[in-house]
Amino acid sequence: NGVVIHLPSLFEELLKNQAKGLQKIEHRLVISDRAHLVFDFHQAVDGMQEAEKGGKSLGTTKKGIGPAYASKATRNGIRVAELLGDFNLFSEKFKSIVSTHQRLFPSINVDVEAELQRYKEYAEQVRPYVKNTMWLLNIALENDQTVLVEGANAAMLDIDFGTYPYVTSSNCCIGGVSTGLGLSPHKIGEIIGVVKAYTTRVGDGPFPTEQLNEIGELLQTRGFEIGVTTKRKRRCGWLDIPLLQYSSMVNGYTKICLTKLDILDTLDEIKVAIAYKGTNGEILEPGEYPSTIAELANIEVEYAILPGWRTCTENIRNFKELPENAQKYVRFVETQLCKPSKSKPKPTFIPVRWVGVGKGRESIIFVPER
Repeated sequence: NGVVIHLPSLFEELLKNQAKGLQKIEHRLVISDRAHLVFDFHQAVDGMQEAEKGGKSLGTTKKGIGPAYASKATRNGIRVAELLGDFNLFSEKFKSIVSTHQRLFPSINVDVEAELQRYKEYAEQVRPYVKNTMWLLNIALENDQTVLVEGANAAMLDIDFGTYPYVTSSNCCIGGVSTGLGLSPHKIGEIIGVVKAYTTRVGDGPFPTEQLNEIGELLQTRGFEIGVTTKRKRRCGWLDIPLLQYSSMVNGYTKICLTKLDILDTLDEIKVAIAYKGTNGEILEPGEYPSTIAELANIEVEYAILPGWRTCTENIRNFKELPENAQKYVRFVETQLCKPSKSKPKPTFIPVRWVGVGKGRESIIFVPER
């Protein structure tokens, strides 16, 4: 229910997957009847709003996501259930939302009758996938089934806790499990923070550990850091412990999975951001993260320098077989994440339980307790 869906793009993606051999998708994909619809005019508005910002654009995907959430927030959005219900009522709501957007953006051209005819067909196409997902998930948990929730985007793209306004339009932190799925917080078990061994960001916004040099280029190239939707190169920098401490505080990680360790294989030395110094010269406490981009842009970063291992780790499947310096890097991250401070003399220990050294599932190495 926390998702917004552009049906033309959904069906295009389904066709691609069917062409690759994925069968019986209607038994594998479930769409919430409470999910909101993204229309083509939402996408047009998204592009226009980005263009208006000029050099201060947010770097959105221009997929209409923000404008669709805006419709949801102003309570004139349209849900999937309404598309599958009385089509006359859907038509009235569609005409109303188009009219609203045309008043705000006069240059938008929408062929209302053609769109209604198209969505009449979409209604029957999407019907087999739609269910009351809130009920479905809660019943699954009550029957002792396992539910794995993957957070879309990253913590720093959360509408409330991210680097606002360079964020997405929804809550992609742990709170999204409740607001985006209808699951009680009491039902959340393990919370696994999936973290790269370095830091990346796609789009605009402040990035304290960004490396605008050969290191950044090496991480981008070796890590094949390309935005999935926009195809833009991801910006790359050193691992940022203060950021990780903050996202850990917000999400309550119980374990960490540190991925892409192999991307660091060729480096002589590796830096890790271990502290932020504010404009007043004071070191920020763990989890104390600037709330404005102006503050974040003026942060001074303190680094620790660790020796590299200059050994290929891609084929290693046992933690103890990793180069000693690679093991030390993992343990250093673990220690820094939970280091004591004035405010937290006894912080909760969060283990790095897995390390990734390649693209495949077989490349995930279990990390034993110390």
